[in-house]
Amino acid sequence: MGYVILAAWVIQAIVGVTLLVGWVRHARGADSRVVSAHVALMVVYLAPWIAFLATGAAGWAWVAFGVLLVGIPFGDAMMTRRARRVRGETNPGMRDYGLAIGMVFTGKLPPRVIFHALFAPVVFFGSLAVAIGATVGSGG
Repeated sequence: MGYVILAAWVIQAIVGVTLLVGWVRHARGADSRVVSAHVALMVVYLAPWIAFLATGAAGWAWVAFGVLLVGIPFGDAMMTRRARRVRGETNPGMRDYGLAIGMVFTGKLPPRVIFHALFAPVVFFGSLAVAIGATVGSGG
C-alpha cells in the first residue's frame, strides 16, 4: 500500500508541476511565499516516505504525514485564493474555503485545479492509513 501512495503522490506531483508552470507564466510572483511553501513541503514529504518504504519503520510514515499536515493548508490557501478571483471577490473571509470546495465540486475551477483538489485526499488519507497500519502492524 505504501507504493500505491507513492504512485498517487507522483500523479499529484505531475499535475502540481503543470499548475506551477502556469503560475510561473501568469501570476508574476503573486502569492510566491504560499506557493513556495506548498511546493517545498510536498517535495520534502517524499524523503521520509521513501525512508518508510525502505525501512518499514512506522516513524518515517508519521513524519511524512506530519509534513502533509503542514504543507497541504498552503495548497488549500492557493485554491481558496483562486476561487475568490474566479468569483471576482477581493474580501477574504472564513467562508471562502467552503465556497472554494463548492466550486471544486460544481466544476467552476480549472480542471487541473479540480483534479489536484479531489486527488489530494488520496495521498493524505492514504498516508494516514498506511502510518496507522504500520504502527499497528509493528505492535506499537
